Amino acid sequence: MLMGKASFTNESTYKKYLESGNENEFDSLFDSAVEDAKRGFEAQYPMYIADREVFAKELLVERSPINSVVIGNFQKGTREHAQQAISEARMAFKQWSLTDYRKRIEIFRNAAQIMSKRKFEISAILSYENGKSRYESIGEVDEAIDFMNYYSNEMELNKGYSRKNKTEQSTKSVESGFQGAPSNAETVTISMKPYGVFGVIAPFNFPVSISVGMSAAALITGNTVVFKPSSSDNMTMLTGLKIYEIFRDAGLPPGVFNYVTGPGSAVGDEIASSAVVSGIVFTGSRETGMSMISKSFSSGKQKVFIVEMGGKNPAIVSKSAELDKAVSGVASAAFGFAGQKCSALSRVYVHESIKEQFISKLISKTRELKIGNPLNKEVYIGPLISRAAYTRYISAMNKARSTARILYGGNTVKTGDAGGYYVEPAIIETRHDNELVHTELFLPVLTVESFTDIDEAIKMANDTEYGLTAGFYGTKAKEIKKFTDNIEAGVVYVNRAISATTGAIVGLHTFVGWKGSALTGKGTGSKFYLQQFMREQSLSVTK
Repeated sequence: MLMGKASFTNESTYKKYLESGNENEFDSLFDSAVEDAKRGFEAQYPMYIADREVFAKELLVERSPINSVVIGNFQKGTREHAQQAISEARMAFKQWSLTDYRKRIEIFRNAAQIMSKRKFEISAILSYENGKSRYESIGEVDEAIDFMNYYSNEMELNKGYSRKNKTEQSTKSVESGFQGAPSNAETVTISMKPYGVFGVIAPFNFPVSISVGMSAAALITGNTVVFKPSSSDNMTMLTGLKIYEIFRDAGLPPGVFNYVTGPGSAVGDEIASSAVVSGIVFTGSRETGMSMISKSFSSGKQKVFIVEMGGKNPAIVSKSAELDKAVSGVASAAFGFAGQKCSALSRVYVHESIKEQFISKLISKTRELKIGNPLNKEVYIGPLISRAAYTRYISAMNKARSTARILYGGNTVKTGDAGGYYVEPAIIETRHDNELVHTELFLPVLTVESFTDIDEAIKMANDTEYGLTAGFYGTKAKEIKKFTDNIEAGVVYVNRAISATTGAIVGLHTFVGWKGSALTGKGTGSKFYLQQFMREQSLSVTK
């Protein structure tokens, strides 16, 4: 049965182990989970449509970006498989949409508890799948748990997003009605109701937290889901399967959440173009997001699109900044997970009077960041996700050598892990009109420019089609206010030493894009996110 109202608290696994003096236990649990994960590799896995195992004629082989070890063999789903999943989701929608919201909350709180018990197992698989360090991986799984608990609380606090209004019986009547005419007693129920089937198309870089956040939001509001994990060059299908298993074990009925693997050109396109699918929730590149939207509306299909489409995120370092704090925040935001985050810092603007000192400190800090196998505790920067990412890195460095000045890095790195694409983080001094300043690279590449006036810095920071995250370092109140009043970004941090632009926390920050980074102006982990998955209805009953 559903328990009483629960207050929301963040999972914060590593922080709890560290602050209780049990960091060694944390490392032991993660290392043990890594060994367990390896024993399960190379198996063949089905798709799941309405909880039935489904197999395709061809397989997709998923390899770890760390060392090319085979993680598993997955089904190469087709358009027909996507159509089957959509059909099952449509049939399951009626009953699921009419399920009491309190029952849906119960299922997702149960799912959060199951994931919490399995967090080290899932974190270890995640590190193998996309090359994250143990700290990044456990933080991502924590975020997924937080999403389920936070959205459960929001549904509960808002009583399923339904309220009633009443008018009293009028003492007089009229023969013919008109606007504002006296009437009998009227009861009006204002409800937010689900749309139908949602396609959830997930990214490789946060395949647990973003996938769970998007899916849980659609499901807890009464929609059904066809879920496609990243299945092409950047494969994260095993964590996607674990999400399906957790939802199933938590009590989600058959057909409500369907797990389909396969290329975006087939499975993804079918989900996006199907007239039966009412909405798409997507995280990925602006090019892919806009292509889906354009294709849908140009063909006359009206859908809900909830999308996050990347960023080219800036930070400004004022001459009044505490340099050590700024350097720490800039390095973490730019080079954590090898810069493969939509929120990663890729541009920093430094006041000319402190530029040389800042760069010197930043290079020293970056040199300390160990590159290698992210399963090792001391490693901070793991491999790039794929050959395509590696090729982008080589191209960017060639561009930098011919048009800018590489201050640090820019080279490939030899490690003991055959098959992985390991590279140095790169710090590049350049002019503002350089292509590297304006193109989203999704790499550990940071451009540095100087400024003389804060207005100039803000203008350069805003000179991008994106508007996801931004950071500022400085102690003068007037400069801080000018920055916060004028910066064009949805997630803004001031003097944050832990990271200049990354690391939003569910329930504390909202993660939302402006401009070309998103569509709706409402973000995840906030009080407004769930409302995007529902449409409002006014129901009037007159006695």
